[in-house]
Amino acid sequence: MENKFEYNEEITKKLAEFYKEILSDLGEDPSRQGLLKTPERVAKSVQFLTQGYQQNPDEILKSALFEEDYSEMVIVKDIEVYSQCEHHILPFFGKAHIAYIPDGKIVGLSKLPRIVDAYARRLQVQERLTIEIRDCIQRTLKPKGVAVVLECSHMCMQMRGVEKQNSSTTTSAFKGIFLSNDSTRKEFIDLIQARLH
Repeated sequence: MENKFEYNEEITKKLAEFYKEILSDLGEDPSRQGLLKTPERVAKSVQFLTQGYQQNPDEILKSALFEEDYSEMVIVKDIEVYSQCEHHILPFFGKAHIAYIPDGKIVGLSKLPRIVDAYARRLQVQERLTIEIRDCIQRTLKPKGVAVVLECSHMCMQMRGVEKQNSSTTTSAFKGIFLSNDSTRKEFIDLIQARLH
């Protein structure tokens, strides 16, 4: 069973005061019934959505490393991503696809989505998020290669700014054999696009 996220009471109280003031500055009445608990709710929500700052992705991977004589591609695809753009603090969300080619070590499969969450639950840009995931896997597993592709929709583009509701952004980051070998990279791209199930 997962550990329940624990809120910091001191930070909750401090943030709630800020959000109460923001509501007033926007022309709202924070004392009206529907908004009475909103500052506290938002204070807790923002702590949950940025809990990645308290997590160590390298340690998450190291907690489930196994010696294994397997040297073919390992792919975990369609990992849900929920993050917040650091420029407007609006959500972006989509899917992550991760592959690596082991060099004597494999990792428990559930750890790959966990490191995605650990980096995504911070204020982010999609480009950096993609690279951080790749580098964490490369640094910790030392595989023959790593490939990461993120496909996300950004509320800062859809709700405001250019207001393009159907836009999406794809970023990729490769290391090792995925960079040096075109056929390996193509195999990865073909497999993440295929619907095998």
